[in-house]
Amino acid sequence: MGLPFFYIPGYDGVQSQIALDEDTSKHIVQVLRMKEGEQLKLTDGKGNVLTCGITAVSKRHCEVDVLSAVMYPESAKKITIAISIIKNSSRFEWFLEKATEIGVTEIIPLICERTEKERFRHDRMKGICISAMLQSQQCWLPLLREPEQFKNLNKWKSATGANFIAYCIEGNKQALSHFQISTLSHSLICIGPEGDFTPAEIELALQHQFIPVSLGDTRLRTETAGVVAATLLRLV
Repeated sequence: MGLPFFYIPGYDGVQSQIALDEDTSKHIVQVLRMKEGEQLKLTDGKGNVLTCGITAVSKRHCEVDVLSAVMYPESAKKITIAISIIKNSSRFEWFLEKATEIGVTEIIPLICERTEKERFRHDRMKGICISAMLQSQQCWLPLLREPEQFKNLNKWKSATGANFIAYCIEGNKQALSHFQISTLSHSLICIGPEGDFTPAEIELALQHQFIPVSLGDTRLRTETAGVVAATLLRLV
């Protein structure tokens, strides 16, 4: 069984001693009942993985010494999922969890014409991503952006990679699985809200050279479509 794995924001690359935050400390000391001398691993979500030894513990406080540090490079394939916020927060959280496990690089919550909910609890949603990163034993945390208006797509679309848009309305679309994704350094795909993108939004995307694609023969929920798109972009 591997060493327990935790997240530390803001690692500067040179620290040899680290005082962990209260929540992490309580989990280590009160839940896992770890003691001085035991080892654990930390990541900053930016590729650094630290093997550490516990040097001091109390109910709400834990300090560690860094025993070794390894920097893992980011994947050469960058994947961005721009996806509408949905009314059911638990379903959006499920998407964040699975997208993080799959290895998505960036997530952009969208506010579209048919988006039913615009409130977005960024801190909570980032926490979902952190938990999924640790559970899947990764050391790169997806960048979770603040919500963006779909109509401002010229602001957040990929300037160097391929931009895709998936929608349900009939039209001249190709299956995303047919593209040679492996040749692209950066892929961004837009997933619409319950009720789909409006014709005006689709036309706007096409005017900005977004490539229209389908994700299969069945109609998918927003969060399911996001996971399918993430999987195809990651594995194809």
